[in-house]
Amino acid sequence: MYKMPHFTEKDMNAVIDFMKAHSFITLIGTNGSMPVATQVPVLLAEKDGKMILRGHIMKHTDHYQAFTQNAAALAMFTGPHCYVSSSWYKERNIGSTWNYMTVHARGTIALLGDEDTLQLITDLTHYYEDRQPIPETVEMMPKEYVKDMVKAIAAFELTVEQVEPVFKLSQNRSDESYQNIIQQLYHAGDYQSLAIADEMIKRRI
Repeated sequence: MYKMPHFTEKDMNAVIDFMKAHSFITLIGTNGSMPVATQVPVLLAEKDGKMILRGHIMKHTDHYQAFTQNAAALAMFTGPHCYVSSSWYKERNIGSTWNYMTVHARGTIALLGDEDTLQLITDLTHYYEDRQPIPETVEMMPKEYVKDMVKAIAAFELTVEQVEPVFKLSQNRSDESYQNIIQQLYHAGDYQSLAIADEMIKRRI
């Protein structure tokens, strides 16, 4: 991601909270000649002082094969985004733009064996199912079903080496323009615009 000093989020607690709230990532790699990508949920963890992303991918896929050849990986955490018209600015003759929130996490991926894969899907299932009124956990599933599932997938751990968080929320606009952007986004009324407006309010009263 190109550098955007005005919009780079410096509060790592806010970055981690964002990553946890938008943990259905786009996982990108390359086999040396072609890019590959998949969408997967991940759990954030810490090991030896480093951030770890834990997830799983299907074995019979191009991205699994790519990661066996090249361990370099990019995880994209994507949040709300919306169009911002320059007609909403007090300043004139400035181009329109797009407000958005995203985190790029680069690192090295390690594909794991069956035991770790079973642990991962157990942890992942508990993370989402424990909040359900009648949870369905891995421990409750037929053993043969779980065994077949584990054979078909591989858990991974992505050790994060670089985090690039960009929360582009009109921080470089005047107070008057900033407040008008918020009003216009609320007027738009769609989920993405409302989410960006709410985040802008948190950052500048």
